[in-house]
Amino acid sequence: MILRIVLLVIGSLMVLMGLIWIGQGSGYFPYPAESFMISQTPWIYWGLLLAALGLVVIILSRKSGR
Repeated sequence: MILRIVLLVIGSLMVLMGLIWIGQGSGYFPYPAESFMISQTPWIYWGLLLAALGLVVIILSRKSGR
């Protein structure tokens, strides 16, 4: 039960962080203004990868609870 909750929280944070990276890399979320990630295309791909891994962790957490 505890493992399921921990994996769910970690997966959710991974998805959220990935979405932030995508937003910064694409220039839609330019915060903080002096960030080195703003409008840098590689961060879009890193964000996609992190969000996808987060979804995998969330799916695994749902299956581990059964």
